[in-house]
Amino acid sequence: MARRPLPHILSNGSAQLARSRELVRTAADSATDVLHPLITIARGLRRLASAGRRRWADTPKDRRGALLFLVASVVLVVALAPYGPLLAVITLMAVAAWQGRDRAPVAPDGPDEAQIRRLKSLYEALVPYFSVAEDPEPLYAHGGDWGKAFPEYEFDDTGRITHLVISYPAYFTDGEPESRARIEHLLSAKSGRGREYHFAWDEEGNQLTVRVLAPLPTDIAAQPFVTSPGETVLGFTDPIRVRRTLPLTHGEEQRDVPPVVWRTGIRSTEPHLLALGQPGSGTSTLLRSIALQALHHGDVVIVDGGGTGEYACLTGRDGVLAVECGLTGALASLEWAAHETERRLSAANRAHQAGDPPPEDTRRPLWILLDRPSAFTHLAAAEGREDPQSLLHVPLRHGRPANVTVVVADQLDSLETLSAPVRQHTRARVVLGPATAEQLEAVLGAPPHTTPVDQVPAGRGYARLGVGPVHRLQVPATPDPYDDATSDAHRQAVLDLLPPRTTPAEDAAPSRPLPERADPEAVPVGAVLLDKLPAEPVPLEKEPVEKEPVEKALSGKALPDEPSPVEVASEKVPAEAAVPEDVATAAVPKEAAVAESS
Repeated sequence: MARRPLPHILSNGSAQLARSRELVRTAADSATDVLHPLITIARGLRRLASAGRRRWADTPKDRRGALLFLVASVVLVVALAPYGPLLAVITLMAVAAWQGRDRAPVAPDGPDEAQIRRLKSLYEALVPYFSVAEDPEPLYAHGGDWGKAFPEYEFDDTGRITHLVISYPAYFTDGEPESRARIEHLLSAKSGRGREYHFAWDEEGNQLTVRVLAPLPTDIAAQPFVTSPGETVLGFTDPIRVRRTLPLTHGEEQRDVPPVVWRTGIRSTEPHLLALGQPGSGTSTLLRSIALQALHHGDVVIVDGGGTGEYACLTGRDGVLAVECGLTGALASLEWAAHETERRLSAANRAHQAGDPPPEDTRRPLWILLDRPSAFTHLAAAEGREDPQSLLHVPLRHGRPANVTVVVADQLDSLETLSAPVRQHTRARVVLGPATAEQLEAVLGAPPHTTPVDQVPAGRGYARLGVGPVHRLQVPATPDPYDDATSDAHRQAVLDLLPPRTTPAEDAAPSRPLPERADPEAVPVGAVLLDKLPAEPVPLEKEPVEKEPVEKALSGKALPDEPSPVEVASEKVPAEAAVPEDVATAAVPKEAAVAESS
């Protein structure tokens, strides 16, 4: 059976509909041109009527009678005057036409002379890079037409370029990073230094889009972020490649800002972070911000190699297992972290073999934050002791399945002093402060799509998570609340986020059960209660120092024939404050319960 052809209206209906739409659009444009005077007069009459209503509403009630009498007198005079009504109508139409005119400023059809000179200068600067002698019809030539090379452009009030689309020939090597870098450097220099530019290369269309980026907000203080467990906000960025936004509070103002979210945990592909920067660039601020977010769902161990007391506000807080500033305490804490990682792996493996869920203590995240570990490297080498970075191999290699996250922050010039495991397993990278394009590419693994500037505020830099794109980053303001230079608003914001301090019990019982040890020899050196120790510091000497109430100085390891430092300390503590056996053998420095030997 042969198919019947479709009706004529269905076979070519789309073409007829297109022609119909074109006819209707043409008729509407013609009617608008013809009726434009009437539209203008009607708009003016509406504005005059609105002005009359506002005048009547603003007039006090006791004066409205006089106003009505004045209007009636004018109407009567106009009606009795020769040709009065006709002249009144003509005057009214003229006033309405004047009031109904389009008051929008007329945009210029093209750039002015100063903008043309800037575009010509930029065009001439690109000629050596976008032209070859063999091209029969070059798009770029000295004295050529810049209009074909720059199809789109925008300027700001100062006459500098804010948006520019550049067309370049197909033979330009846009796939080579060196060629791109030369063009980007030239454009940033010719368009105005001191600003950050975003470059978007379209290899298929042979076009380069240059856009001036607005400065990132620096007034965002630390606050509770709307995130799920396992998500950490490193800072805030541009809405170019980040579609997610977070609701933030700035005083009484509410705003939505795109964040840079770092996901950790068992299913994370970048479980550890490395932050580098110049002195004063904000790496310690970043670590404080991460610590405040991590304390909502996990425990934190902090090792401060700078020894400046940047993390004193976290000492003794609930969830903060230790804040170490000396070499001995750092070695003890990191040794415990390595054993704790192994214990978690063993416990989770036994649970998986038995078909049970992992134990609760293995699912609670453990964060190890190290600030300037390279300072301990030189100190350990001078004293002939073990480098604390060597103890990070187990947490870095096996930390992801054990819910252990390592964050390392150091100075940019100390990158070579970091150990190989630290550089190998920290796939999430952050660079803060001024840095060259070569330094950014060496740390992040890829060049940024923006031009770095020389002068940046504290906490400004770049971030890259694994093999993802490079984002501009502004760390939220999280200063040390004990610093005198901190503003009252930022100090109070950080204090509001701090957990409560752990109150020491009278019977020295632990406020929270500690994780089980994997090795009984992994006792942190000098793990005694802080409230039972003397106020003056204990000097670090090779020979034991007789001092009350602690007889011996806390050394690295106990000799085979003498009691351990923990036992000696427990013997010298008064009987009513004796440490229980489970606390003495615990492998973790208790919050507000760690004494440093240096």
